[in-house]
Amino acid sequence: MPEALRVLIVDDEAPARSRLKELLQDCAASQPLELVGQAANGREALELLAQNLADVVLLDIRMPGMDGIEAAQHMQRLPQPPAVIFVTAYDHYAVQAFEVNAIDYLLKPVRAERLLAALLKAKALAAGSVEALRGLAPQGRVHLSVYERGRVVLVPVEKIVYLRAELKYVTVRTAEREYLVEESLSSLEQEFDQRFVRIHRNCLVARAYVEGFERQAQDDSGEVQSGWVVLLNGIAERLPISRRLQHVVKEFGRS
Repeated sequence: MPEALRVLIVDDEAPARSRLKELLQDCAASQPLELVGQAANGREALELLAQNLADVVLLDIRMPGMDGIEAAQHMQRLPQPPAVIFVTAYDHYAVQAFEVNAIDYLLKPVRAERLLAALLKAKALAAGSVEALRGLAPQGRVHLSVYERGRVVLVPVEKIVYLRAELKYVTVRTAEREYLVEESLSSLEQEFDQRFVRIHRNCLVARAYVEGFERQAQDDSGEVQSGWVVLLNGIAERLPISRRLQHVVKEFGRS
């Protein structure tokens, strides 16, 4: 007997979830399937994936709270990321979706034979890359994802005070705590350029958390020189601004 393919259904509409469940039952005669759960949005899907492994996720794109594009990005942080098949009523994502390895695209209403073909394709291909998925979401993510203690932790971007590169990781600092993500600072700067400003070659600060600036002496290669630091709302830590980027102080003064 072929091994059963574990499937998770994610759609914010209950009738759509029921329809996919019925279609999976039709497909099971050709490909053994196991329905491991159903979720109404991306956040619920990630919580379910932390408890139950899935080989394939049937994922709606337009959902409240967290849409399917962002959810798919966070799924790639899992140790065993599932293949993603987008299922949506909107066809303007189709071209980009087909360009992403291991991701198929089904337009509602879905036919059983088309779903079966997508499931067999997803079974054969590796999971899609985070960068390719990011290209489908021009608005950018509203969360960063961190894999911690066997689950994906979502960090709201609006709560991030600063991002600082350290070796191969980036420290994500909120008012409450720090997280480590395996992403490059330059890619994060490009994705969130309206929200963060670079103050040092290894540090981005959230514009919304900049409380002010202060000039103080700082130790630079053994010599005490005058420099600027950023005062941050919510944390006492003060971050130095490199001399090359001190124009940031004037830019905030004009805003």
